[in-house]
Amino acid sequence: MPIIKSVNNKSPQIPDDCYIAENATIVGDVSIGKQCSIWFNAVIRGDVHYIKIGNKVNIQDGAVIHATYQKSPTNIGNKVSIGHNAIVHGCTIHDNVLVGMGSIIMDDCVVESNSIVAAGAVVTKNTRIESGSIYAGVPAKKVKDISEELISGEINRIADNYIKYSSWFKE
Repeated sequence: MPIIKSVNNKSPQIPDDCYIAENATIVGDVSIGKQCSIWFNAVIRGDVHYIKIGNKVNIQDGAVIHATYQKSPTNIGNKVSIGHNAIVHGCTIHDNVLVGMGSIIMDDCVVESNSIVAAGAVVTKNTRIESGSIYAGVPAKKVKDISEELISGEINRIADNYIKYSSWFKE
């Protein structure tokens, strides 16, 4: 049974069509859109500020979503994939974004639509990732523009696959 609990009289809002793994943790001021999946050992902690998650978002195993007290909420758009063990903290991620495994996105960053944050990248405070680009490295820097093939072949494919994967667990 996942840990879903209220904090400071604020409770997570989770639609019935979402998949929440048995050992995921979702607490506090968290709103999750439709067709989302929150995987094993993922933590979404809306205790110090709100966290808003759009539709068709997958938050993979071990990922942590948090915010900064009274300063930086976390907003995640639609069709976003947050890779295994990624940390998303007090930032804004627009639609159609792939956040790679083990990457870190820090406070007050903005990741524009149709972008990829490469696995292991560290996106430092206040960075703005341009729409249609790939950022990689420590600290993360733009390495190239995204082709239409990458948008459909990676960003959309992974988001769509996670909707399918979650259906296996809801049966």
